[in-house]
Amino acid sequence: MAEFTFAPLTPASFLDRSAAVFADRTAIVDGERRFTYRDMSERCRRLAGALAAAGAGHEDRVAALCANSHVMLELHHAVPMMGAALVTLNTRLSDDEMAALLDHSGSSVLVATHEFADRARRLAGGLNLPCFIAGGSGDSYEPWLASADPAGPVPARVDERQLLAINYTSGTTGRPKGVMYHHRGAYLQATAMAYHARLGPGARYLWTLPMFHCNGWCFTWAVTAAGGTHVCLRAIDTAEIWRLLRSEGITHFSAAPTVLTMIAEDAAAAPLDREVHVDTGGAPPSATLLARLEQMRFAVTHLYGLTETYGPLAINEWQPEWNSLEPAEQATLRARQGAPNIIARPLRVLDENGRDVPADGETIGEIAVSGNDVMLGYYRDEEATREVTRSGCLLTGDLAVRHPDGYVEIRDRSKDIIISGGENIASVEVERVLDSHPAVVESAVVGVPDERWGEVPVAFVTLRRDDIDAGALTEYARERLARYKIPKRFEFCELPKTSTGKIQKNVLRDRANELKLKAPGAQA
Repeated sequence: MAEFTFAPLTPASFLDRSAAVFADRTAIVDGERRFTYRDMSERCRRLAGALAAAGAGHEDRVAALCANSHVMLELHHAVPMMGAALVTLNTRLSDDEMAALLDHSGSSVLVATHEFADRARRLAGGLNLPCFIAGGSGDSYEPWLASADPAGPVPARVDERQLLAINYTSGTTGRPKGVMYHHRGAYLQATAMAYHARLGPGARYLWTLPMFHCNGWCFTWAVTAAGGTHVCLRAIDTAEIWRLLRSEGITHFSAAPTVLTMIAEDAAAAPLDREVHVDTGGAPPSATLLARLEQMRFAVTHLYGLTETYGPLAINEWQPEWNSLEPAEQATLRARQGAPNIIARPLRVLDENGRDVPADGETIGEIAVSGNDVMLGYYRDEEATREVTRSGCLLTGDLAVRHPDGYVEIRDRSKDIIISGGENIASVEVERVLDSHPAVVESAVVGVPDERWGEVPVAFVTLRRDDIDAGALTEYARERLARYKIPKRFEFCELPKTSTGKIQKNVLRDRANELKLKAPGAQA
């Protein structure tokens, strides 16, 4: 094959094009700071040069502890530009959890925004990492960039399947697993997101979705590819969201259903003068919520995916004919996880023997996926990688049916994952912490529906002595877990078990759903 007939697919190439075609268009809005695509390109090249000078080389890991900001966007473009791999840290984790991920990933540099300056310095000091803080009184990021030599063009022979990013997920066992992305997958996923969201040069994308989560579902690159404007939101603030929706002419954003509920409930909520495209995932929004959002001119699309699939693998592609259906029937259709996005292979639903279930809308199997937007594997964990592969596919752990039209719909979740505010909580991880308390014999954690968060964890605990209460266990868990993982209620009892000694979580879920959570036993 002649050399000129092939070019590797890498999301680093998007900025090159946009800097040439949209040089004077606004690329980033971050508070009072605004950057054109010319500015963004120059800053990213300087960051790539600065990282190289700091010792980050080919496939070395660069860690980011950042709010949604120009800094996080610059890292998303500069790190792949130099052939290194980006490790984005969930800002809601505890110090101990972050330290474990930095150590496991072997990160060689840590970059943080000023909101997390103290934590970043503690983590970097404990692991002897170079650390650069962006913003605030101790800013070292801007001088670092200013003194760096800009990197050259993106290498023409980047291996498109080389390591691009590691995204940690608690997965289904409670042990953090590093999901490995490659350049090809991120490039194609970003292309799919730009297509399905109908992004273009006039798009103004509000960053309500954390950029650390699946690299912002690859919208970090998709918006750049389209020549749109990234409007940064450093923390969820519904009043600020409404201000930006109006003052910045926002056309697109992504959010979990719980965030959509918060937006709809805000005192500033009122119909906009234009339609805004909204992508949501994690759980289907309720019919009531959809109706309220529609009144405010939010056009909501339901997506489905995993960290292991670069974010949204499937889209609930809305058919125009469905607009004439009754609201109840529309709500049923919107609850489905949908069909593969344009670059994904068809979703399969497999039975216990690895065979595809019939498309009858009734037979349940496990969703299995394969293709370009599926991870390389778990970083430094071949055993965990093998555990989730079968029949040439990645097993998602989600139990679903396939409808006659090919759309997939989840019916249950396996392995007891709790989804709270769009974040996965592994019940096993929480149980391990509770079980480590000297007064605890055993525990079981289940999720119960919650109007604000979608689900919240409730713990059932068997004690060996009675001088421990919910408050004491809450404080114990708070020292060892991220805040959102702490059970919202503790019930002390003997745990129901099968004849083989397995805890009957189905019984506990029923019991938890009967509890009135108006006055929970312990608030996190």
